[in-house]
Formats: sequence, structure tokens, C-alpha cells
Amino acid sequence: MFNSSRKPFLLMFFTLMLVIGILVGCSSNNEVDSESGVSDDDSSEEVSKVKVFKSHLSKGTLPGPDDPHVQQVLEDTGVQYELMSEPAGADPAEYLNLMFASEEYPDIFRPIGKFDQTLISQGAALPLDDLLPKYAPNVWKNIPKEAWDVVRSATPDGKIYYVPKVYLVPERAALIRQDWIDAVGMDMPETVEEYKELLRAFRDDDPNGNGKQDELPTSGREFGKWMDHLFSIYGVAMWEGEPEWDIYEGEIQYAGVSKNMKASISFIRDLYEEKLLDNETFLNKGEVWTAKINTNLVGSWYHLPANLRDRHNAMLEGAPEANVVGMPLPKAEGFEGYITQKSMGEPEWMIPAASEKNAASALKLLDYFYDTANNDFIRYGIEGAQHKVENGEKILIPPTDETPIALGMRNLVTKEDMENRIDETMEEYQIEMVKDIFEISTADARRIEGDGLPSTVYEGFPDIQSHKLFQEYLTKIVIGEWPIDKFDEFVDRWYQAGGDKVTERVQEWHERVNE
Repeated sequence: MFNSSRKPFLLMFFTLMLVIGILVGCSSNNEVDSESGVSDDDSSEEVSKVKVFKSHLSKGTLPGPDDPHVQQVLEDTGVQYELMSEPAGADPAEYLNLMFASEEYPDIFRPIGKFDQTLISQGAALPLDDLLPKYAPNVWKNIPKEAWDVVRSATPDGKIYYVPKVYLVPERAALIRQDWIDAVGMDMPETVEEYKELLRAFRDDDPNGNGKQDELPTSGREFGKWMDHLFSIYGVAMWEGEPEWDIYEGEIQYAGVSKNMKASISFIRDLYEEKLLDNETFLNKGEVWTAKINTNLVGSWYHLPANLRDRHNAMLEGAPEANVVGMPLPKAEGFEGYITQKSMGEPEWMIPAASEKNAASALKLLDYFYDTANNDFIRYGIEGAQHKVENGEKILIPPTDETPIALGMRNLVTKEDMENRIDETMEEYQIEMVKDIFEISTADARRIEGDGLPSTVYEGFPDIQSHKLFQEYLTKIVIGEWPIDKFDEFVDRWYQAGGDKVTERVQEWHERVNE
């Protein structure tokens, strides 16, 4: 996760812990105007200013106070937002840590990594149970009760310390080039054996039409990431290459030690041996993997259909007939395949305890983005900046490096939201293609039982939380350095390293959530 060395990181971490202690002490000693500690005195004529930290922003520049979008939100809410983010090239998690270490607290922020649990465990996160219904009624109403219950289950005292992300449609899908299938004269595979036969044709029959045998039938990234479709066929709960928790043999278990996982690794090992899986998979950095897809070298992969526009356009430059479709999961005998869906519980917004005095304004700002009456503005922003009008219709303007970024805070995605996003962000010739992909992935998707699992279950067992042991065995077994039977050794080592204790915690959490 971090780009710097371990020693500077540890120094930064311990500095953060010291500052959190100061933060908690300062917060508890603040003189406040109400029992909750939140000031909602509207008698002041001063503008309420809220600092919002959000990482991984798209192209553009941070807007200033005179930006039209900032001014419109101010007019509608009485709150002026200041959007903050990490500098170009900085590690987002490290930068957020340094902000707190230097006491540059945002009023509301999107947590990264396990930062949320650090603040909660140190008492440095503001509980929101009483504040949300009062200051953010639309957030409170529109997020399902089930999601709030998951959030409560993640904290020792059962309180709400963050607003969760809620994604009610599958985010990820198994993707395949239909034009390649047509080029080799085959049909969409229905079984594992048919899928392997199709991949062999991709390897041998020049479906990209460049006269070279350079096709990579399927591919993934280093550490076995972004090849979840190959695990999903065997009913393995995977999220970007990391095993999740789901029901196996009647109990919630770590998917990494299941018989389903062993079967999928054996299958992937066979693909690698036949060069049906890109033999550079475990070396592929993200940009290298993406470039292979964009330049028409990969036939089958796993990713986010909502982000397909630019990739598909890149494919079209070299292959005018490029057509990406969703691949229904091929059937593996004895296994029930599914696409892993995580719908709710991941932290989206938090308020530091040190920013308690401004919590009412921060939540009022957040609520604006969850109020459906503001959907049109939230979706299209300011004319001339975020959208243009052609023939009476609003059309989003693609962002550039010079475009001011309009703040967005809602991360509650329904099927209708996704369809609107597709209509507004995809090229006209891509809309039906992407909607069809979602229809197929939705049919195969299943929300796993470990959705919303708090990271606290791994406390004291960082090696299990990092999945490093799994990644080592996966890599060496797949590339043929170790035999498949070494998987049983991995299972034993995982339990010996604390897997039994972590499993016990997960099962206790699962019982609480389902009471």
C-alpha cells in the first residue's frame, strides 16, 4: 500500500498515534454549545467552511472559493466546501496520515486502508448516531438499515463512526472479446472445458488479425490480482485477487483455504502451463496489464464495466470491430460459480473528533449530495464547466487537466444510478454494450456473507490480513515451481499463523450481524 520504506512509515505511524492522543484529549476538553458537542448556531453571518479530503480524484484542478460549483453549493446549503487531495505522485494513505500527524485535520474525509479502524480504536473518530438523523436526514433515510447494522457491527461499542459506501449493483464482471469469439468461429463457452478450448483458439488462431501469434488468451496482474473470473468459476469469494469470507461447508470461512480454492488454483496452473494465461501475469504492473488490454492483446479478463469507455476506445484504434461483452461463468462440475459482490459496509466518510465543532456543517454538506431533489445538479454540475447543452439536452464535458473538479460525495449506487451513469458517460455506441455486460454480471453475482467484515478481526495477525502467505503459495504453485499438493501445506500454515483465531472472530461477528 505504501511506496516508502518501512522505517519512515513506522516513524510516521507512531507520530500519528501521538497526535491521535492529543486529538482525543483536545476534543474531550473543547467547550461546546450543546450536549453533543456540535454547534448549530445559525445566528452568525459568517460562511460555514468545510474542508473535505478525498483521494484518487480524476483529471482536473482543485476548485477555489470563487469556483461556480463551490458557489452554487454555498448558495444552496450555506456551506462553502474546500476540496483537498493528495499532491500528484504522493501515496494517498501516507499523505492522509501526514495530514493528521501535522494536525491539519479535514472536517470530513474519505478514509483509506485501515485508517478508519485506527481512529475508532483510539477514540479519535466522532460517533454519528445522534448527528445523522438531525443534520443529514437524507443520508440516514436513503442508506438501508442493513448497512447501518453492518457499520455498528464493526465497532467495539456498536456505534456509527462512518457513513458506508452502498453499491447495490455488481461492480465487477468477467469480460471477453466477442469479436475474437467470432473470429475463431466458436460460441460463448458454457463449461470449463469449452472455455479452455476457446482460449486455445485465442492463442493459436490470430483473432486480433495482426498476423502474429501475440495473443494472450487471458491475463491478470501481479500477486494474482484482477483475474477473479478464474476463481469465480469455482465459487471462490475473491475481491481483486484477495480471498474473502463466505459460506463453505456450512460455515463462514476464509475462501483461501477452501477446497474451492484448491480446485481453482489447479485450473489456473493448467492455463499457465498451456500459455492460456499470460505467463507475465505475476509480473504485470497495472499500467502494463491495461496496455495489453487496450492494444488488443487480451481476449478474456476481469474488471469494472463502468470504466470501460476509455479502454474500449483505445481498442477501437487498432480494431474497429472491437466488441466487449460479459461472459457468463462457465460451469465447473461439482462447483457453483459466482461473481463476488460486496454491497455495503466499507467506510466512505468519517469526521475526526477534533472537527466536532464543524460536524453539523460537514453533515449538512454531505446530506446535500444524498438529497434526490439535487440529482440534476449533482449529475451535471455547472453549464460550461461540467456540462454543455446541445439540442436542449445536457451533455457531460469530459474532464481535462485544467478543468476544476466538482465535488461529489454520494456513494450510494442503485441500478437506476448505474444506468444513468452509463447513459451519461459512455459513448453512444457503447451504451447498450455496457448495459448488456451489467445484465450478465448481475445474473452471476452474489453478495458474500463476509460483506462488511471489520478489519479488527485481524488484530494481532497482520500477515493473515495482508494475504502474503496466500500470494506466495498461489504464485509458486501456478508457475509450476511447487506442486498443487503444496496447497495443503499452505492451509496448515495459515491456521498455525493465527487463522484459527481469526476464523473464530469472523464467525462471532457473523452471528452478531445475523441475529
